[in-house]
Amino acid sequence: MKTSTAIIYVDPASRSPLSMETDEMQGQEVWRGHLRNKEGMDFPIKDGIPDLTYPRQLHRRDEHARSFYEGRVEGYEKNLYLTFHIQGENEETIRNSMIDSLGLNPEYRVLEIACGTGRDSQLIAKRLGPNGRLFLQDISPGMVNFCRSKLGTVSVPTEYSVGNACYLPFQDRYFDAVYSFGALGEFSDIRRSLSEMVRVTKVGGRIGVGDESMPPWLRETTFAKILATTNPQFMAEIPLKDVPIDARSVRLRWIIGGVFYFLDFTVGEGEPTAEFDLEIPGPRGGTLRTRYEGQLEGVTPEAKKLVQQAIAKKGTSMHKWLDAVVRDAAKRDLGT
Repeated sequence: MKTSTAIIYVDPASRSPLSMETDEMQGQEVWRGHLRNKEGMDFPIKDGIPDLTYPRQLHRRDEHARSFYEGRVEGYEKNLYLTFHIQGENEETIRNSMIDSLGLNPEYRVLEIACGTGRDSQLIAKRLGPNGRLFLQDISPGMVNFCRSKLGTVSVPTEYSVGNACYLPFQDRYFDAVYSFGALGEFSDIRRSLSEMVRVTKVGGRIGVGDESMPPWLRETTFAKILATTNPQFMAEIPLKDVPIDARSVRLRWIIGGVFYFLDFTVGEGEPTAEFDLEIPGPRGGTLRTRYEGQLEGVTPEAKKLVQQAIAKKGTSMHKWLDAVVRDAAKRDLGT
């Protein structure tokens, strides 16, 4: 990693800045050293790749994923084409269609989480130029090293790190786009990982994620049962309930034979807003806000009928009539 990159990484738990200690340099790269948080916890840099994994004792699901893929890097790379071949799909075409959703510009800062052996990473790198920046992270050191060797000398400045998708070690609002395909279902806390993706993405930036999931209309078919026998993940639910409230313009599609989903959205800020104070025409009147915030106890059917007759005679709305009557009665009883 480059010394200038140190300011981009933060403590994955507290998000506080990290200091760097360099033990060995290779040219402009920090080859060995440490990133250290303010409590003195070290995150080692080995062969130019920082390991910012948190917590030290991973959740069993995350530890299983790390162990599983760490011992199968070359086999994974060799056989991954089968995912597309079985469904009669062109791998590069599908991967590019997912990356298209990010709307990348050559100068963008992009983070890929669970980069694996770099099959998507290569395609993303081709869309970025020397003024862009690509960060590639995986929980498996072996995957990160393989990815680095595959990408070689791409034109975009590229940084690699080992880390947990549920605790991203990056500054708030740093990236223009975040991407992760094929691993979301293995994260121990999908809700947290998606929230972390939003945190590190600029408002207006794009996020794209996906993994296996059979659509509801196919789940009882022989087709689905055959696939799920080998890989039960095909029966996993799409984590729509875990999408943060900051998501805007959300799109969902099924790809690769219709048995993987891809979810992409634009990052907003907090809950969406609307014009809740717009006067609503008609006999009821009021606004969306007054109908929500200004509700009172119900009245008898006879009283409601009299009110309806009164507002019809007065030519006003229920809201305006009731608001005036309640105000006048309250002021009278309060003696104001």
